[in-house]
Parts: sequence; structure tokens; C-alpha cells
Amino acid sequence: MITASAEIFALRNPFTISRGSKTEARVVTCTVTRDGATGRGEGLPYPRYGATVEDTIAAILALPPDISRQALQQALPPGAARNAVDCALWDLEAKATGRPVWQLAGLAPPQPVEIAFTISLDTPEKMRAAAAKNAHRAILKVKLGTPDDMPRLGAVRAGAPGVRLIVDANEGWTPQVYTELAPHLLRLGVEMVEQPLPQGADQMLAEIDRPLPVCADESAHDAASLAALVGRYDAVNLKLDKTGGLTEALRARDEARRLGLKLMVGCMVSTSLSMAPAVLLAQDAAWSDLDGPADMAEDRSPAVIYDDRRIHPALPELWG
Repeated sequence: MITASAEIFALRNPFTISRGSKTEARVVTCTVTRDGATGRGEGLPYPRYGATVEDTIAAILALPPDISRQALQQALPPGAARNAVDCALWDLEAKATGRPVWQLAGLAPPQPVEIAFTISLDTPEKMRAAAAKNAHRAILKVKLGTPDDMPRLGAVRAGAPGVRLIVDANEGWTPQVYTELAPHLLRLGVEMVEQPLPQGADQMLAEIDRPLPVCADESAHDAASLAALVGRYDAVNLKLDKTGGLTEALRARDEARRLGLKLMVGCMVSTSLSMAPAVLLAQDAAWSDLDGPADMAEDRSPAVIYDDRRIHPALPELWG
């Protein structure tokens, strides 16, 4: 039996990027029950990709109840619906066999992963305060993507002078803005910039200087999408809600390695149930951005464990 339902998790503070703000995470939870065992997975339908909660639930409920993980890859396209079911099927197999997902997938035992903590787009003053509050983190990921970003970035660096910085423009810049900002990113110690130009309008990245690594997010989806990014990008941000689950994400990881692209593993604003499988993918990533539940007023129970710098592998009671 396959079920799917919407769940809402409130945020403590608004999460703001260049495309807008949100005050809650509305996720789709999938459960698959067979022979007394139950697996769970979560997907977050993202409007940027034309997904809705209602369409995601409908796609899941239309699947045959006995569908296999292999058949699922052809039955649904990459996206939140396939992610929720794929991760539920991995969890189901782990529960049914008594073997953890990392063993089933032929991976090494997972270790805690150092992650970036996100500084939401806001006024320079508020971003400086947020950076100062989180200056003990391993990495800060700074949300930008407007024509007036230099004061914001300068404020973050002033608030956290010693921390590693990465920047996410969320498709918000033009080639001119990126070219003007790039030297300042280097000066302020930024080590990578994520998706500076819009998907479909990022060809210029192959023609202009890239003085620091540029990572594809909205332009990178599944394994098949990666070859076209070579020459424009130096890294790719893989998210399970884009790849359509852990199965395809592992394929995309291998394809990125083959193409010489560095790996970042990210997430949507979602719960610990989404983070659990992503931790397995992030084991050898150059950057990991798995702080999805960090600003949630409530989360799954049990939740994944965070310390000041890392996310820890999930307990089997949560997933896997």
C-alpha cells in the first residue's frame, strides 16, 4: 500500500531568497507498507519547477502499490513525487531486511558531515547580526541575488570575519552584475558562488571569467542534465527533490565525478526525513548545505542530530 499526505511545518523566522519569502514548509510524506514493514520518504514540491502539493500527491497515489524502485525511475519524472516514493522504498527495504540503506546501496558507513548554515536575504544590518550569531559555524551560505548585494556581503563578512563563506544568488544576477561582483567575492574570501545567472540564460558563464568556482543549482537536475553544464560550471548542487530520489542522486554523483565537476549536496526547506537520505549522498561532497530543519519551529521525531558544525547520520527509527 502507498499513501501520500501533505504536512505543514512552521518556521521560526521567514526564509527569504531573491524569489520571495516563506514562513512554513509544506511537504508531502509518502509511506509504503508491505508484509508488515513500512518505509517513509518526504518530498517538497517546489513552485520554481512547476510542482504543487496536490499534483505531487496525485502522482504518488496513481502508482501501482507494488512498484519497485527500479520501475519507479521510469514511472515518474525527476522531482518531489519520485523523491518521496524512492526514499520510502529505500527505507522499506532497510526495515524489511534489517540492513541499513548505506549497506544496501554499497556505500561506506556514514559519518557526520560538516554543513553550511544559511543566512537569509535581508537588510545588511540584519544579515550582519545573523552572521555574528552564527560565526561559530563551519561555513555560512549567504543568500543574495539583487543588484545591491555588496553591502549585504560586506556586512556578513564583518559579522563573521573568520568563517568560510559561500554565496547563493538564486538566479538573481545578470552577467554584468556577476562580473562586477566577482573580484569583491574573492576579496571577501568567498570560496564558491551558486547559480549566479538564471537557468536557460547561463551560457555566458562559458564566455566570461570565472575567478572562483561557480556551482549549478537550478540548472542541474538529474544525471542526464550534467554534461551540458561542463564549461559553464565547476560544480553541481544535487538535491534529492531535483534528482527524484536517492537512486538517481547516486547516479548523478557518479556522473559529476566522471565529468570532473565538484559536488555540492543541498536541500529544500524541509524536515529531518528529507535530510536523512541526503546525508548518505553528502559523504564526500566538497560542500554540503543540509540545514533544512535548522529554523523550523517543529520537526520530525526523532530528528537528525546537529551540532554547531555538522549533521549526523539519522537513527534508523527516522529513516534508513
